[in-house]
This record gives sequence, C-alpha cells and structure tokens, in this order.
Amino acid sequence: MKMSKGKYLLFGAILLSVLLALPAISACAPKAAPKEKVISYLSLGDYTGPIAGLNVPADTGCEDMFKEINSKGGVDGVKVNAIFVDTRYDTARGVSAYKRYRTEPKLLVVNAISTPFGKAIFPMTMKDKVVQLAPGDGEAQAFIGWVFPWGVCYQNAFGASIDFILEDWKAKGKTGSPIIGYMSWDSAYGREPLRGGKEYAEKLGVQLLPPEFFPTGAPDHSVWLQRLAAGGANYIMIGGVDPTPSNIMRDAMKLGLKDKIQFLDSTFWGPTEAVGIKLHPEATEGCWMNSYYLRGDECWNHPLSAYMVPKYRGMSVAEYRKNAPSNYVTGMVWALVYQEGAKRALKAVGYEKLDGEAMKTAYESLTGLDLGQGLVGPCTYTPTNRQGTDVTKFYAVKGGKEVSISGFRKVPDCVALYDWSK
Repeated sequence: MKMSKGKYLLFGAILLSVLLALPAISACAPKAAPKEKVISYLSLGDYTGPIAGLNVPADTGCEDMFKEINSKGGVDGVKVNAIFVDTRYDTARGVSAYKRYRTEPKLLVVNAISTPFGKAIFPMTMKDKVVQLAPGDGEAQAFIGWVFPWGVCYQNAFGASIDFILEDWKAKGKTGSPIIGYMSWDSAYGREPLRGGKEYAEKLGVQLLPPEFFPTGAPDHSVWLQRLAAGGANYIMIGGVDPTPSNIMRDAMKLGLKDKIQFLDSTFWGPTEAVGIKLHPEATEGCWMNSYYLRGDECWNHPLSAYMVPKYRGMSVAEYRKNAPSNYVTGMVWALVYQEGAKRALKAVGYEKLDGEAMKTAYESLTGLDLGQGLVGPCTYTPTNRQGTDVTKFYAVKGGKEVSISGFRKVPDCVALYDWSK
C-alpha cells in the first residue's frame, strides 16, 4: 500500500521524536556496576601426583583461609582471586600452567610446589615481577631476589638435625662422634639439603656417609638402607614426601634396622598421622621429624584450626584429622602472609599502582611478625633474607601420633657455608 505524503510527514515526526528522546532515556538508565577490585594468587600444586598426600590438605587450608579473608571483605576491600592448579608434580605441566595464568588480574604471588619447576619458571616470574614462593630452596637465600621459601631452608634444617643428633648422642653418654647417613629422592629437592648441610657436618667434625639417592617412585628402599647400615650409620636422615619416609621406615623394619638405627626426617614432610603413620604404625613408631610448623595435637588443638575446620570442612577437628595431615595449617599461613603483604602494598601504592614490585617490598617488611599465630615461628623476611622463619622443632611418632619432643630452636646458617659458584 502506498503511503500518502501526510503519513510520511507523520512517520518522520514520530521517528525524530524517538531519536531525540534516546539521550534522555540513556541518561536516566542505571550505570553499570563498578568492576570489582581483585588481586590474584596462583598455586601450582600437586593433587594427583607423588606429593598429593600433603599438598592437597595444604592447598585446602590455603583456599579456606582465602575464603575467610574474602568473607570479611577481602584485603581492605579488595577480593583475592585464588587459583589452584594440579600440575601432578610435573615440570612441563607447571611451566604450562604458569604461562596460562600469568596474565590474571594483578597476579602478585605464585606458589611453586615443586623445586624443579619452581626453578624452571623463575626467569618468567622475575620478568613478570611476580613474587614466587618455594618449599625450602637455599638458593633463594643465597641469591636474594623474587623467590621466598615458605619456612626454613632445607640445608639449615639439615644442620639443625645434626645439632639435635649430637645432643641426643651426648645425652646417651656416647663418646666420639656419631656416624650419620642421608637418603632422599634423586632430585633437586633431595640434593638441596647437602648444599651447605654437608659443609656444616664437616665443620662440626661429624662423619657423614656418602648420600644415597633413589627414584621418586621407588617401591622398595632396601638397597640404599643396606648400604648406609653397612657404613655403620648410627642415625639416618631421610627425605621425600609422605608416604615415602614412612615406606623407608617400613623397609628398615623389614631389614631389622629400625631398632638399631635412629631415623629422622630432616625435611619437614615425613611420617604424618593421616598418611604414612596410618599405613605403617609399627614401622614408623619412634621416628623423629624435623618441622617448622606445628604438628599433632599442637596443630589440631590450635584455636585457628578449631575455628576453620568446622566452618569450612563441615566436620569436627577430630574427624577431619583422621584423613588430613597437619599441612592444612601451612596452607593457612600462606594465605595469612599474602594478606598482610597485600595490605601493606595497597597502603603504600594504592590499588591502581599495585604490582609485584610493591608486593615484594611488602614481603620484605614482614620480619618479626607472628602472622601464623604460633602455627609457625615468627616471619624473618627482610630485604636481605628470604627464609620464611628461622626456627624448627622436633617431633617423634609415639602411639600413632606426632608428639613434640622439643621446643622451637633457631637453625644454623648452613646456606652461607656452601660455595654457590659451583
């Protein structure tokens, strides 16, 4: 149907009035909600690989604490975007995961759960100016930079273990010096304690047998145990992540060595109630453990555990403890340290200018603070120190539990004894 001239004019007037009204309508429309301020934390974890037994509870504690922080408004109103990735303890997967998540909004900290891929991603994290957390690598202390170990460096813990052994030797009325063996994974982690720890033993005149290294997935450790026993070891320091140390104890009992030699896990991840001790209660009985964090009753009776577990795990501490190692608390501490660091960085530069450089400076200012509320020793990060704390304590397996046999003790500086130019 043909439109008349009058109708054309009417249609044009209506269209013009609509177009003129649009700006007014747009002006009255509600504005888009402001974009939420976030900061990011990335965990390159292991939930299905060789250290999953301890890393799963640790990252669970970390995630729960970030939920608690966010439930209270975040860090001064800024929410934490906490990302947890399963790398299966594989270096290639760890590198790939970092590449994928390195562009997350204001990524300030990445926690590399493995010593090998932590070193592999270091050039990238340094370039990106992202603070990197590490298990206990003394190299981070020797070369001050962007890497911050969680707690005590492995070689310093090794030295503290030697001190503890010498005290025990003397208390038992023995003369001379004990013979000490060491066995661990054939990996960067397994060798790290000796880079300074070996020099500390030499400094004290302690006879340290040639170390024994075995594959990460070794089903039996008899060969290496027999070599150390043949060398006359009075004490054997063991490494690996549970259940490895507990399996070593199983094999030591099978060989009749457990009651002849005192075993000590010198790198924090040894027999735990919910993993290896549960699997091999008789074999692990009497084993000592060096730890920079609370374990056993001291860990689970702590007020923070008593509050967090029922709220976020939905069960009593006693029930949760049956299947979760004490490493749950180390994860909570990671989040608490991040919270304080972010708070200081935000105060110093504001949200818009907040970056990894500001976070690094903030971490360097945390020395002396009890950020873990007694779950670990006071923080010792400074511009010239990367060790998370400088104290450890010792536990023993007694009646299927991790029982404290010492208070917190300051560790020696074994990192400084190693020639890092090698």
